[in-house]
Amino acid sequence: MSRYQAGDPVVFRMSKASSHPGRRARSVDAAPRGELYTYSVDKFWVVAEVQPDGKLLLKTRRGKEHVVAEGDARLRPARWWEKLLYHDRFPKLENVS
Repeated sequence: MSRYQAGDPVVFRMSKASSHPGRRARSVDAAPRGELYTYSVDKFWVVAEVQPDGKLLLKTRRGKEHVVAEGDARLRPARWWEKLLYHDRFPKLENVS
């Protein structure tokens, strides 16, 4: 039994690297020479489908899809206050197929 259901808002912590981290960057670390930074960014997605093999089909606000294992350490259910504060960052539930 999955702890997620279709329509559940989730937060996925994505790792990134660039020379200019954005304002939403967390855990920013500089490379040894300082030319690049590695950091993570929270992505606010919605579960579109729970697949039989235990993987989740996640949808972004712009319609992209990602398949992620349910036990992925970077994935977690959205907290109540994130749903309230960041409601505009989650895809609309009626867009979830």
